[in-house]
Amino acid sequence: MFNVIVNCHARNCKKIAAEIEKKFRARGIAYRMFYTERTGDAEKYARSLTQAGGREFLVVGGDGTLNEVVSGLSDPSSCTLGLIPAGTGNDFAAAVGIPRGVRALDLILDGEPRPVDYIECGTRRSINIVGTGIDVEILRRCAAMKHGTNKGKYFCSLVATLFHYRGTKLTVTTGGETKEYFALIAAVCNGRQLGGGIPLCPAARADDGQLELVVVDSPKRRKLLFELIRLMRGKLLERPITHHIPCSEAVISSPDGPIFVQYDGEIAQADALNAHLVSGKLKMYRG
Repeated sequence: MFNVIVNCHARNCKKIAAEIEKKFRARGIAYRMFYTERTGDAEKYARSLTQAGGREFLVVGGDGTLNEVVSGLSDPSSCTLGLIPAGTGNDFAAAVGIPRGVRALDLILDGEPRPVDYIECGTRRSINIVGTGIDVEILRRCAAMKHGTNKGKYFCSLVATLFHYRGTKLTVTTGGETKEYFALIAAVCNGRQLGGGIPLCPAARADDGQLELVVVDSPKRRKLLFELIRLMRGKLLERPITHHIPCSEAVISSPDGPIFVQYDGEIAQADALNAHLVSGKLKMYRG
């Protein structure tokens, strides 16, 4: 039985939900529909459903809804997961070849689930990218804005952050080695992109059994915009200010105290980011 978790605020959610029901009924596929109203509902549904024996899930929403469901699964290794991308960014869907909207149903109806990796972060999980730095500051500003479209708020937050962000002191440990950075961004990547298509780590693959640690030194202020343009073009890994380390685990913290961390775009405060790879334990319908 498919447990379909629908973000009520997702794009075209009613139309997509109706199409899912129509096609599932036509094929005789058993299903149940669950609709989220607020942040955290998807995680609660996933946790309670898996504790009750649920094993097959279909998520209608974006990266945040997907993150909640993955974080809520009591035992990801026993679950299969489908995704209908209907969010603002849909970054993980792009990384694993899932088309937007109802076209993604074909992967579920006619395909077979295949293993994907994810990132375990203590009590949280991430399936795409987890990290801290300028991207978190942009998201925090965006969340504080009450008016405007999602893209408009993101653009305004990006401009404001360019004027105010100075970098962050970070201590990063991976492979038994600890280094200190004054960083623009530090991220552990399973997927390639974030922020609705920004290619932070084009080298990342979600099923290759490794993570990609990316730490970018904070550039001089006059060079910040130029480095961000290179980031937008997927060229940042080639820059001397970028440290790219394939790994299976990483710990990121700050000597100045707790840090704000984004887990696939969802923000939380933590004493440190402890990330380690879980390889191939979750099965997902994907391209």
